[in-house]
Amino acid sequence: MSKLVLWFVKITGFIPQLFYFRKKVYYVNKKESNRRLKGSAIIVSNHKRLFDFVLYMYLFLNRDIYTVIGEVMFNKGKLFGWFLKCIGGIKVERDAYDFGFLSKCINLLNKGRVVEIFPEGRLPLKEETTLLEFKPSFVYLALESGAPIIPLYTNGSYGKKTRTKVIIGEKIYAQDLYDSKKSDKENIDYICNYVKSYINNLGKMINEEEKN
Repeated sequence: MSKLVLWFVKITGFIPQLFYFRKKVYYVNKKESNRRLKGSAIIVSNHKRLFDFVLYMYLFLNRDIYTVIGEVMFNKGKLFGWFLKCIGGIKVERDAYDFGFLSKCINLLNKGRVVEIFPEGRLPLKEETTLLEFKPSFVYLALESGAPIIPLYTNGSYGKKTRTKVIIGEKIYAQDLYDSKKSDKENIDYICNYVKSYINNLGKMINEEEKN
């Protein structure tokens, strides 16, 4: 990450993003879940649009966020790949089953940084209206680092007449959900599905707000 490049992007893009996202933010519990993150944290969100990570860059403006990004984005050109690294992108080779990114993320979390993951792993197709299967990498990070999971949901309405709506859920600590009587795999599957269900419910809350 290059602080100089990142803050240049944040400053120059601040006004344009206000008009592009026109975001409205909801909180499950504003006392417990707000935009001023302190210490290490793992942001876990559904993945609606390519610019989800840009939305969260401005949502949590006080923190520099390191985002796990698929290799396809880094392969769009050397200059673009360099730019993604400068703003906190962490490359993951999905088809190669590359888990090297996990150690990078653990290292960052142990230093008190914020890591962002979209566990669906890709954008949904038009006909895919429900959450895709969650990859469990964020659970490993949470259990290894002790960092809280910050669950989010966005409706992905960017650059449209309707406003971008985001809801921030309460912190989830993976250790609190871990059952020592079960195997590691059982625990990881359970925690992964628990977070997915939680984020799915956040989406339902957004949908209810849009009906009103």
